Amino acid sequence: MSATKGDERRGALLAALEEHLEQASLDDINIADISRRAGVTRSAFYFYFENKAAAVGALYEEMYADGFGAAEVLGGDGTVRDRISSAIRAIVHGWAQRTHLYRAILDARAGSPAVRDQWEAFQASYVDLVAELIEDERAAGAAPAGPDARAVAAALLDLNDRTLERVVRAPDDFDRDGHLEAVVHVWLTAIYGRTS
Repeated sequence: MSATKGDERRGALLAALEEHLEQASLDDINIADISRRAGVTRSAFYFYFENKAAAVGALYEEMYADGFGAAEVLGGDGTVRDRISSAIRAIVHGWAQRTHLYRAILDARAGSPAVRDQWEAFQASYVDLVAELIEDERAAGAAPAGPDARAVAAALLDLNDRTLERVVRAPDDFDRDGHLEAVVHVWLTAIYGRTS
């Protein structure tokens, strides 16, 4: 099915916004600049998006799909420990390629109830995935009983959220690999009570 003219305009607006985000913060970008770069009018922007935060939310939907694909590694082949490590690294490395967008999402989330609700809904879908993994590992006797699996999953995903924020706002000399090693250690310890 081919894209409609409306789909093309919406896509052009999102591409223009992302291009601007590579050079400026969300607060420093105005809708007239986005519209001009996309080759549409300001009113066209408002036809598709209520405000800049809503447009960032649309870009976030695309990133969520990519992140959920990386998280599906949890259900793949190999040991669960290796899959956890691979999933965390894939998600963080993927977002690190688009730090400009993640910074904008953090800014939009702070100021927009709609983007905050979107964020919470996306996080909840990850909680389901991780809680199921924890429950399966407990049922198989590979992980000890512990606090509610959903609560553990939510706490671990909060750790990932803070890690992603640290990665996108970090100075150039930040030891991302060392930090990720520690995050994987915390995940494995929280689930298994040990890392080996």
